[in-house]
Amino acid sequence: MRTRAKPLTLQAVSAVLKVHQIRRVPAATVQAAVQVPPLRVAPGTLAAAAAHITVLLPQLHLVHDQRHRTVGHRLDAVLAALAQEDVPGQHRDVTVLRSLPGVGRLVAATVLAEATRPLAQRDYQTLRTQVGAAPITRQSGKKTVVVMRRAGNRRLRYTLFHWARVSVQVDARCRAHYDRLRQRGHDHARALRGVVDRLLAVLIAMLASRTLYDPERRGAEKTA
Repeated sequence: MRTRAKPLTLQAVSAVLKVHQIRRVPAATVQAAVQVPPLRVAPGTLAAAAAHITVLLPQLHLVHDQRHRTVGHRLDAVLAALAQEDVPGQHRDVTVLRSLPGVGRLVAATVLAEATRPLAQRDYQTLRTQVGAAPITRQSGKKTVVVMRRAGNRRLRYTLFHWARVSVQVDARCRAHYDRLRQRGHDHARALRGVVDRLLAVLIAMLASRTLYDPERRGAEKTA
């Protein structure tokens, strides 16, 4: 005799999302999706899908361990070695970069690897062009259109987009800048590119002066 599954409560869904740190999807959306009647399938389909998942799970666990333990530990070791100061008080680039809000080991490693030359040259314009923060202005007759710059380093662009998204969550100044851009009518992606642009300007200024990030420092704010 088949037993009916217990209803999935909103509290239970919220608990699962919290444990796995999933914030993109509201608990109510997940609960509603789970309660949708399932599609009718041929006999044996569910058993085959379950067997396939059973085969995939060990592979996913292995990839997870390699990413978060093996690779993560190696990245930490490399970044720690790069942070060793030759002269006391003269902060290395990696130390300056990691002092900014929202910069974790993946963001730091990607920026250092993908933007080596503009960082070394303290070249803000080249850096913002590579990541798509510098827009393109197109003019035809009396019509002028400003669009996103899609050429450049895609890996670096995605990484800095993530950096901006996190910085808006953890830093009050970044959040205020994001809110100002949204109030001007910019969409979410455009506002995040504005945050990226500000962060890059601050980063280059910090690298030039070899100082760490200070949210209270006058001049750290840059409007876009």
